[in-house]
Amino acid sequence: MGVAMNQMAHVTPDGDYDTIRAAIRYLSENGPDIADLSRFARALGLSERQLTDLFRRWCGLSPKSFAQAVALDHAKSLLRAKESVLDTTYAVGLSSTSRLHDLFVAYEAMPPGVFRAGGAGLDMIWGAAPSPFGMAVVTATEYGMSGLGFADAETTIEQAFADLANRWPPARFTRDDARIAPLVAQAFDPRRWSAEQPVRVVLIGTDFEVKVWETLLRIPVGQATTYSAVARQIGRPTASRAVGAAVGKNPISFVVPCHRVVGTSGALTGYHWGVPRKRAILGWEAGVISAAH
Repeated sequence: MGVAMNQMAHVTPDGDYDTIRAAIRYLSENGPDIADLSRFARALGLSERQLTDLFRRWCGLSPKSFAQAVALDHAKSLLRAKESVLDTTYAVGLSSTSRLHDLFVAYEAMPPGVFRAGGAGLDMIWGAAPSPFGMAVVTATEYGMSGLGFADAETTIEQAFADLANRWPPARFTRDDARIAPLVAQAFDPRRWSAEQPVRVVLIGTDFEVKVWETLLRIPVGQATTYSAVARQIGRPTASRAVGAAVGKNPISFVVPCHRVVGTSGALTGYHWGVPRKRAILGWEAGVISAAH
């Protein structure tokens, strides 16, 4: 990214995300105001120090800053009257904002025939590896990552894989965790986001879906947009609903940042892998911005 990130703290114990999920549920039920830090900590079975250390370790933010980063009112404040792609970065209670560029992604769209054939004749590998948001389940072709989902206590690795594989039923899949692990490590380690060695992804969808996903790739980390703004960008201003459907079908979560699209009101609308995980990703990205200063 051209920005030093010597203080990144995103290599964390595998169990951290389970506690983070519980924290996000607490914030969703009690609101983003956590002035009573001791009560918040007790609800998770932690001391205040343990809670603060957890958030610092997981995303580099204090619990309060994390709560601010994912608050609905915060998302609303980012939206402009005309719902344009935002020029401002998230205000997360930090000393300054950031113009940090998003991760560099090199992508190519597979021929439409591959999509129409449901991936017939296409060989893919798949596997699972730890990420800041639970186990990442990835499919890939020889050209790059073609799918990314998540497994947790509610969704098994096999179920997450089936969700991805069902998009291309005739494709041939072989599990190879060893080949998938480097792809996951690069995608979730901001220190490895660079133009020289980009995250390579393969977009397989209709022409319309690929246009939407390409537009999502241009939303910088720490910024947000709306479905109607994406529709205008691709020259289909009345197609907000169709854009929403395409965003929902995005097969490469996180790397193709559909989590940065919010409703017209600023609400954090549905996310295929769960709104709590969407909140977690937005908060984690706020930590990326913080560490870049």
